[in-house]
Amino acid sequence: MSKFPIKREQLPPGGNLCEYCTALCCHYYALPMETPTTWDDFDNIRWFMIHGTVTAYVHDDVWYLCTYQVCRHLQPDHRCGIYETRPQICRDYSTRHCDYDDKGLHDMLFETPEQIWEYAEAILPPRKKKKTASSLTVDLPILN
Repeated sequence: MSKFPIKREQLPPGGNLCEYCTALCCHYYALPMETPTTWDDFDNIRWFMIHGTVTAYVHDDVWYLCTYQVCRHLQPDHRCGIYETRPQICRDYSTRHCDYDDKGLHDMLFETPEQIWEYAEAILPPRKKKKTASSLTVDLPILN
């Protein structure tokens, strides 16, 4: 059973899909990032993820960092409280590719820091051990 009252293809001529939505697009934002290739890259993603409700996902070979934060101008009726002065990114947003009836399928989705680290361990060569003071050996000359 669909969680939406109308399917996209059932939208009446001239209708607005947003009238049937709970403003999914106003509950998160995702930013593309460079594909992680090193331990440091994956550690940085882990760092982002431990700072709140953050996920990482891959869609069409592009990596994204996604943070779940509700827009402070979203009204209880799911309408924009600053519609006339909303940011340009909101003005440019189209329902053509919105999440209204998206099944949320990604190529890969990482919801926890542990998942991103496990993936790194699976695809990267073993990490080099960091040298500690106790692991350093010093060759001292022998004095007679």
